[in-house]
Amino acid sequence: QVRVVESGGGLVQPGGSLRLSCAASESIFSGNAMGWYRQAPGKQREWVATILSGGVTSYQGSVKGRFTISRDNAKNTVYLQMNSLKPEDTAVYYCNKLVRPISWGQGTQVTVSS
Repeated sequence: QVRVVESGGGLVQPGGSLRLSCAASESIFSGNAMGWYRQAPGKQREWVATILSGGVTSYQGSVKGRFTISRDNAKNTVYLQMNSLKPEDTAVYYCNKLVRPISWGQGTQVTVSS
């Protein structure tokens, strides 16, 4: 079955950190650019970060310098290290292929609140 499974979310105080993981089927992951996206309550899903198959990364301006995307090609897994979290980072986080995305997974909830 072709799919992605996100994990690692939770409740964290402002300024805290979380590390999200996305385990993908090999057919999705191998050789493909992967991205993290998020959807806050009442808002549309938005792009957060991308990592190309060779490791080049790019970030949305609001997370640049705080979030780091990485990938482990041996494990078909993409990570998102999130530091200095802010309440406005609260959202459900998803991962997917950058090009020709597949059906979205269930995502993982990140809540930043004191």
